[in-house]
Amino acid sequence: MKRRIKRIIIDLVGVLFILIGIAGLVLPFLQGILFIIIGMYFLSLHSEWFRRKVQKLKTRLPRLGGFIDGMDVKVRKFLNLPL
Repeated sequence: MKRRIKRIIIDLVGVLFILIGIAGLVLPFLQGILFIIIGMYFLSLHSEWFRRKVQKLKTRLPRLGGFIDGMDVKVRKFLNLPL
């Protein structure tokens, strides 16, 4: 039960970040792409499709890949997920 609640929360956070990112594409004071990438990362923790898209981004943009890898370690430690 606890695992299921954690998964739902992670997915909701991912969707929330993507929605904020979409709003940020229109609003001048938000970095929309950054929020979309963070949302994709959270959704990639449980979705193979998002995992492939994030991996493609990491290989295409190596500096962004370093940011995602660093964020991955911190998030997995915080959520007690396997590294």
